[in-house]
Amino acid sequence: MQSIWNTLPRPFFALAPMEDVTDTVFRQIISSCAPPDIFFTEFTNVDGMFSDGAKEVIHRLIFSKKERPIIAQLWGGTPQNYYEAALVIRKMGFDGIDLNMGCPEKKVVKTGLCAALIKNHALAENIIRATLKGADGLPVSVKTRIGYNTIETEPWIRFLLSFPLAAITVHARTVREMSSVPAHWDEIKRAVDIRNEMKKNTLIVGNGDIASYSDGLSKSKICGADGIMIGRGIFKNPWIFDPHIQLSSLSARKKLNLLEKHILLFAKTWHNTKNFQIMKKFYKMYISDFPGASWLRTKLMEFDNPEDTLSYLRTYKEMTN
Repeated sequence: MQSIWNTLPRPFFALAPMEDVTDTVFRQIISSCAPPDIFFTEFTNVDGMFSDGAKEVIHRLIFSKKERPIIAQLWGGTPQNYYEAALVIRKMGFDGIDLNMGCPEKKVVKTGLCAALIKNHALAENIIRATLKGADGLPVSVKTRIGYNTIETEPWIRFLLSFPLAAITVHARTVREMSSVPAHWDEIKRAVDIRNEMKKNTLIVGNGDIASYSDGLSKSKICGADGIMIGRGIFKNPWIFDPHIQLSSLSARKKLNLLEKHILLFAKTWHNTKNFQIMKKFYKMYISDFPGASWLRTKLMEFDNPEDTLSYLRTYKEMTN
C-alpha cells in the first residue's frame, strides 16, 4: 500500500485538526475556496468510540469525497481502543491515522493524555504500536509539540522516530507555552536535522504562526520541513491555501456569500444535532475588513438558529447591494 504522504508535493500544506472547527462542513467550505494538500478531522476519542456514548463521537469521522486526502486524528488513553479504532478507520476509507500527542488543553493533559504523553514514553509507545497493528499498512503519523515544560525536541523526536511513522507534525512550542510566545521554528529545523541524521523516511511537518501561504513556503525553505500545517491562520483567510488570491482583493459580498453557504451546509448536515452556537466562532472569518463589519457581527450574534441568521444576512445583502 502506497502511503498518501508520499504522493504529496514538497512542501505540502495541511489544514490542522481543530476541535469544533474542522468538521466535514468546514472542510467542504475550505475545499470550495482553496483546498490544502491534505485534511485532518477533528480530535476523535478512541475510548468514546467504544462506549455507550459512541454516537456522540462517531460524527467526527464523517467525510465526503471533496475532503480527500483526509487523515483521521485520534486521542485517548487505552491502547486496545486505538487498535480497534484503526480497524474501523481502515474500513471507512481514510487515507491515514494521526495520533494527537500535542493538544495542550489543561483538562486533557491533567488526565495524562495528548500532550502529556511527551512525559510518558511507555504509554506513547503502547499507543503507537497498537495503532500501527490495527492500521495494517495504513500510514500512521503523530502531531506533537517540542516539549512539556521545557524544550525537549532532541529526546522526544528521537523517540518518535524510532517507530515507522509516516509523518511527525511538530508544533513549535512547548505545552506550557500554549500559544503565548512566538513559535520556535529553529526547533523544526532541529527535528529535520535529527531525522536526517537518523536516516529515517518520516516526513517532518512544521506548525505554528503561519500567516500566509508565502510565509509557509519561506519557513519550509529555511528549516527544511517537508510540509507546513496551518491552524489559526485559516480564520484570517479561508483562501489561505491559494497563493494567487489576496484577501484584500475579495469583496464583502463574496465573503458574505461564503458565510451563507457555510450556514446552509451546517444546517443541512447537522440538522438540530449540533449546537448552532458553534457557527458563531466563524463569523469574524467572513465578516471583517469592510465598512460595518463589526456592527454586522454583533447583530448576527443575537440569533440562535440558522433560519433567523440567514434571513437577516440576506436582508443585509439586499440593502447593501
